[in-house]
Amino acid sequence: MNKFNLRLVAWEVTRACNLACKHCRAEARLEPFEGELDTKEALSLIDEFKKCGDPVIIFTGGEPLLRKDIFELVSYASSLELRSVMAPNGTLVTLENAREMKRVGIQRCSISIDGVDAKSHDEFRGQPGAFEGALRGIEYLKQAGIPFQINTTVTKQNLHSFKDIFSLVEKLGAVAWHIFMLVPTGRGSEIRDEIISAQEYEEVLNWFYDFRKTTSMHLKATCAPHYYRIMRQRAKQEGLKVDKSTFGLDAMTRGCLGGIGFCFVSHSGQVQPCGYLELDCGQIREMPFSKIWESSPIFLNLRNPKAYKGKCGYCEFHRVCGGCRARAYTMKGDYLAEEPLCTYDPKKIKA
Repeated sequence: MNKFNLRLVAWEVTRACNLACKHCRAEARLEPFEGELDTKEALSLIDEFKKCGDPVIIFTGGEPLLRKDIFELVSYASSLELRSVMAPNGTLVTLENAREMKRVGIQRCSISIDGVDAKSHDEFRGQPGAFEGALRGIEYLKQAGIPFQINTTVTKQNLHSFKDIFSLVEKLGAVAWHIFMLVPTGRGSEIRDEIISAQEYEEVLNWFYDFRKTTSMHLKATCAPHYYRIMRQRAKQEGLKVDKSTFGLDAMTRGCLGGIGFCFVSHSGQVQPCGYLELDCGQIREMPFSKIWESSPIFLNLRNPKAYKGKCGYCEFHRVCGGCRARAYTMKGDYLAEEPLCTYDPKKIKA
């Protein structure tokens, strides 16, 4: 088995969606896109996932509930003892399909809330009623007994209201809150002015480090590899050892996992390091997924610290951070370039 076991895979089972979010990586639309994997291809892909380890499968989209055979796919993954989670937007969740999710083995759902009220959330999501629909969907998930987490994308517009958003997350009864740092790709490239600066990025993650101490809820910073550097810097200042007893699962992982323990599969079977980094690492209709995972030149580069450029190539925190490869690609044109939104000056001297 390749030492880089697949731990997590985000699978865009469809690119169709009923919303038009400002930051949408997929630039989704309501109608299905051409080239979606059919049921037979999708079931074979699940077999391939199993060959690469025992990854958690994130059934995502678009809107995964718009795929007609979604419950057949989840049921099959569950039969192989693969942990299945789903990322619907919440507006299409009903009590009936929530109960079906529970029956076929969905173990958690993630719902995005990007504003503290309907006005702010609906504007970001591009659809009046999205906030109300998400809250309604959450209630159905709760009734069906499915744990849920809330995901929030960090922008200049909602940065000031993060404490209020968290209060809402807590009130709703979420098991976790994940903040996502905006990556300018897809529709997200049209709102580049919403990206916080490198200094604001640093301040947000330091705030996040302190804020996590105030709650027992699991908090996670996503598409924010710097956090794993900041966590260690702050822990050292406080005389804390970074291990599972002090920082939970955050102590057991690294920042950017793209191509290392995580990957993304598009609706048409294109394998990528992540959903925000649209590099063709292989097509599953041309090569088995397990072969792509083991041998893609792009994945092999991402697994090789010596391949990274600029300060990311010699930073002493490389193995716990790695920088956001998608931001490097979209903002600098090179997926191996140094992270564009990092203020840290590495101590190591470049050889």
